[in-house]
Amino acid sequence: MSHIPRIGALAVVLHDQKVLLVRRRKQPDAGLWGYPGGHVEFGETVAEAAVRELAEETGLTATPGRHLLNLDLILRDAAGAAQVHYLLVAVQCHPTGGTLAAADDALDAQWFAFDDVLDARAPLSANVDTVLRLALGTG
Repeated sequence: MSHIPRIGALAVVLHDQKVLLVRRRKQPDAGLWGYPGGHVEFGETVAEAAVRELAEETGLTATPGRHLLNLDLILRDAAGAAQVHYLLVAVQCHPTGGTLAAADDALDAQWFAFDDVLDARAPLSANVDTVLRLALGTG
């Protein structure tokens, strides 16, 4: 177990009054809907990682925009000791092309109406609604 937090990038993509989410294949949050994303590779910026992970998980290309929020994801054991620690950086991305198809760590990829996410009408990872509000300028 590493005692150094890992950095993850989240790609937040809005288009036609909808937001792109993927259903996670792996833990943490397997089976839940969240933003496409993953580990930042050594020598890669968070923005580059967000765009790369978006393409790997959804087949879509994008240009990175502004950083929206940093989130700590800390999973603890029964005694309260940290077992996993990620610093997740949400990056708003602007779609440029590609064909939507779930791949890599994503079981599925879909566009969700903003209200469906804000009202939690699907099983969502933590803070998906908070990040969406920031992307919409309402958070």
